[in-house]
Amino acid sequence: MYGFVKEENGSVVIANRIFETRLYNAILTNKQMQKTSIFKAGENDKSQFISDNQLNMELILEKIILHFNDIYGAKPDKFKEDDGRKLFLLYLRPIINGTGNYYIEAQTRDQRRTDVIVDYLGKQYIIELKIWHGDEYNTQGEKQLSEYLDYYHIDKGYLLSFNFNKNKQSGMQTIELNGRTIIEGIV
Repeated sequence: MYGFVKEENGSVVIANRIFETRLYNAILTNKQMQKTSIFKAGENDKSQFISDNQLNMELILEKIILHFNDIYGAKPDKFKEDDGRKLFLLYLRPIINGTGNYYIEAQTRDQRRTDVIVDYLGKQYIIELKIWHGDEYNTQGEKQLSEYLDYYHIDKGYLLSFNFNKNKQSGMQTIELNGRTIIEGIV
């Protein structure tokens, strides 16, 4: 009941969403983390992302692509999906701090897990984070996000793909899938 971790499918995982959120917050508010370039970039950029009490998540993705390529672009060695999540949340935290909240791997009733859900002044933003493993894997990520959007009754979602191919095409694209809009940012 009071454990921080549990065993699930042969892996150690955080026991519940409250503990997971508190641990992430503790890591992200650590003074060392707040000295990172990506956190400082989020602090400096904060004012341009909010208009009419709503987040401009598309602009947030555009800016994180820019900052990621400037700061980390030359060091993609042994990059893991958790690294992408941490960098995304480090950038996002000062933007929503005090007004919004985020959930990591929120579980739906059908036992599926979304990567990040941001709540900001009553509106939810669903963000799926993926490492690029080819077109087929990316298409599966888009379908997965579309299903999450259906589940939460939201028309627009966001996909942040970390692509380390030498011939990659960084930038933004809009995808229409099953009546939903997916804004994909490719790092």
